[in-house]
Amino acid sequence: MYTSDTLWPLEPHTKGKHLVLKNYLDAWLPILGQSQEDLLFVDAFAGPGEYSGGEDGSPIIALEALRNHRARAQMRAEIQFKFIEKDIRRAQHLEKLLGERGHLSFADIEVINSTFTETLTSVLDRLEQFRAGLAPSLVMIDPFGFSDTPMELIGRILRNDKAEVYISFMYSFINRFDEHPKLESSFDSLYGTKEWRQLAKIPDPEERKVALYGLYERRLRESGAKYVLHFELYEGQRLEYAIFFGTGNLRGCDEMKKAIWKVAPMGDFRYTGGTENQLALGGGLVDSNRLQDEIRQRYLGVERVTIDAVREFITSDETGFHSGHLLDHALIPMAASGELQATRIDGRKALKQFPKGTVLRFGEAQGSQASMNL
Repeated sequence: MYTSDTLWPLEPHTKGKHLVLKNYLDAWLPILGQSQEDLLFVDAFAGPGEYSGGEDGSPIIALEALRNHRARAQMRAEIQFKFIEKDIRRAQHLEKLLGERGHLSFADIEVINSTFTETLTSVLDRLEQFRAGLAPSLVMIDPFGFSDTPMELIGRILRNDKAEVYISFMYSFINRFDEHPKLESSFDSLYGTKEWRQLAKIPDPEERKVALYGLYERRLRESGAKYVLHFELYEGQRLEYAIFFGTGNLRGCDEMKKAIWKVAPMGDFRYTGGTENQLALGGGLVDSNRLQDEIRQRYLGVERVTIDAVREFITSDETGFHSGHLLDHALIPMAASGELQATRIDGRKALKQFPKGTVLRFGEAQGSQASMNL
């Protein structure tokens, strides 16, 4: 029998975090699993693998994403799962659960009874000793609070080619820093700087949140992430925490945006737990006008631009939209209104198909179709 601190109830907002993770793994596993020799998934705060109601925890979700993937047979990579859990009872429960569900028989799995900092520091030290690097990796960092997630270590992970991080950022703790004056050094380690101390004193709550988010995003970029995304997890109207995703890969950025859109209503990068109808929206509605405005602003005054550059813009973290929105919600209606002139390499006009190398020219919309809205 396990005590309540070994298993605990699944919080409604946590479903959003798990759904995004599952959606991203469904893309990440086949993309890298078919092109790389080795692949690594690390759950840095793995927990017991399930909740008190029997719901799957992140280790099981990750393994089931591989077991049930339709492209599993085509994945040639040796895929390793490292589940780190410092609580011995939770680690033992996870290992027992993995055996009972048969996961140990089909994947390279290791449950490590230690801390994230100790384990990854040891691994990275050893790799550096032999002048080697991490395999293409997704490292999930989901602590119970804010400790043991130093920016210095996250930076060491991100400096490895094809390493990505999926981090639970426990904003509420930092937002109430005045209640924890003895923990300033822990927050310094979290950010890798003391700059947060002044930002945490900003009186306006929204301005304070934007500033603290912005600093954390900046520190992730300075630590090696080329692209950074985040989305928020709410319990009703109360912000619980945010998830930050850092990657050096443009396609990884785009796939994470797609994963978020599937669970965030209206594409607002916010998941509100406890209301099942949020998920029924199936990714929400796309604000075509807003997307088109972002493209106009980005290329205002640019005489000509290739479709490849526009795709890169939409794929990147400069916008919350993803590549799947570009044609139907922007280029096709803009071409139909006359605002967009598109010419293929062979000189033909492009209206619905925009192959590689197509040159785009944005101008004033013609006629009444200028206000066309999908």
